[in-house]
Amino acid sequence: MTTVCATACADSRRTFLKNSAVALVGTTFPAINFAQSTAQSPRRFNPEPGTWRTFEVTTRVDIQKAKGATRLWVPIPSVNTDWQESLVSSYASNGTTRLEDDGHYGARMLCVEFAANQAAPYVELTSQVRTQNRAQNWAHKIATQQDPATLKFWTQPTELLPTDGLVRKTALAATRGAHTDVEKVKKIYDWIVVNTFREPKVRGCGAGDIATMLETGNLGGKCADLNALFVGLCRAVGVPARDVYGLRVAPSAFGYRELGGNPASLKGAQHCRSEVYLAGYGWVAMDPADVAKVMRQETSEWIKSAQNPLVAPVNQHLFGGWEGNWIGYNMAHDVSLPHAKGPQLGFFMYPVAEDSEGRFDSHEPDSFKYQITAKELKV
Repeated sequence: MTTVCATACADSRRTFLKNSAVALVGTTFPAINFAQSTAQSPRRFNPEPGTWRTFEVTTRVDIQKAKGATRLWVPIPSVNTDWQESLVSSYASNGTTRLEDDGHYGARMLCVEFAANQAAPYVELTSQVRTQNRAQNWAHKIATQQDPATLKFWTQPTELLPTDGLVRKTALAATRGAHTDVEKVKKIYDWIVVNTFREPKVRGCGAGDIATMLETGNLGGKCADLNALFVGLCRAVGVPARDVYGLRVAPSAFGYRELGGNPASLKGAQHCRSEVYLAGYGWVAMDPADVAKVMRQETSEWIKSAQNPLVAPVNQHLFGGWEGNWIGYNMAHDVSLPHAKGPQLGFFMYPVAEDSEGRFDSHEPDSFKYQITAKELKV
């Protein structure tokens, strides 16, 4: 039986000292300069807000060779802010479907159960999302009000984002000399760009285990590693920060291959971004991980300096902005999937499934099997 429903719903870049963050006290950090010139850049990168775009994103899952009864969880866009509106979602399946959330962060999901004898189990989820570019005007402060309990919530540790021990020691060293939250965040952003690096061999978007990264001194990873480290360091010095887990849905308007997605096939287009809360500015966009991605993968040569003309505009504008060719699913950590037998997730931005033999590999969409596509709607 088919169910149809709708709901409104550097060198090797390992310049980090291997034994202790204390020795970072002597590190020289780039000066804070919000008006950094990009006049020498051969390519423009300066996303500006104001124009909304509407995307329709479809995730199709076809369970292959399931062993016994199967459960499936697919993320639904559930972010609603001044830069994204999560609109209607519809779905069809020959399994038993229901809508749920994680019960803590409000991460919405489509849950599907297939009987052991179900032939060709499938589900297709389609969601519409409006999104726009973001760019912070640092010269213009606004009156901001945020519930203190909410801000405290976004400074709390999670299992993968501790805020004590080596994480706090590293954060204090990185922010030495900073007096305001803006200065602290800028120093941490620059620390991430200087000391971490994109590692293409990491599976998926990475694990986001920041304590292990610091303890081992291996600061290579992908977006869920590097932006998680940024968020964890911000929280460790009392600055509210959060990861936003989502998906690139269109090419970059600025010609950067690595900063966009192919709408015809978005397998591997998952991407985590981040935000910080700053008095006088509100929630501000951040994405140091994408700076690292441009440095490592935009050209055949690994670019080692953020001052390189190709990297500089990205480095400048991802401190306070991002391009609206991306949608956010949720901001959830330590996610316990409803009725799952497997362990909780550090974050939730991939389809997840289990059968009687255990959990499928979400990083192998061709054997899972799932496909994600998108199209921009002219509305």
